[in-house]
Amino acid sequence: AMAAIFNFQSLLTVVLLLICTCRYLRANSTTASMLGIKSENYREHTGFRGIVWKLARIGERLSPLVAIACISMGISVLVM
Repeated sequence: AMAAIFNFQSLLTVVLLLICTCRYLRANSTTASMLGIKSENYREHTGFRGIVWKLARIGERLSPLVAIACISMGISVLVM
């Protein structure tokens, strides 16, 4: 069993799941307010909140590419 850090496909899967999860959390207003990632003031986002906020922004701005990447990763996991 190889850790996700050392296997490139597993690393990509983990990163895509993180982006999708953070985007979902930001879209859900209750969860976003609890995590403090709803505000647009980027100076407030440090540490864990900053990472979640940045991943959510990637999911917002590159959503077509993230969707294509998720579909292709799903197909590749099913094929292998």
